[in-house]
Amino acid sequence: MEDDGWRDLIALSGIERGWVTRVDLEGRPLAVYDTPTGIFVSLALCNHGGADLCDGYFDGHVIECPLHQGAFDVRDGRPVSAPVTRPMRTFPARVRDGRVQVRLRG
Repeated sequence: MEDDGWRDLIALSGIERGWVTRVDLEGRPLAVYDTPTGIFVSLALCNHGGADLCDGYFDGHVIECPLHQGAFDVRDGRPVSAPVTRPMRTFPARVRDGRVQVRLRG
């Protein structure tokens, strides 16, 4: 069977509802966001200062870095407030059979 790139990440029941949950997969710290419109996944470390985004404030679709309060939209990674200027790294996510799955790129 061909590898389609999807990896089991965490049971849906294991994530904190309406919040962000940190999961390490294949040596990568990932943040799993439970939003009003679905599950989204990014690298857990802020690309501005290296802080753990899972320790930041999460509101709906926006995660705020705990270090400098820069914020990102978790749906597409775009920066929404300074001092961050570069998008954060996001990954495709889906829920299958009660499991959150992620497709890691590169």
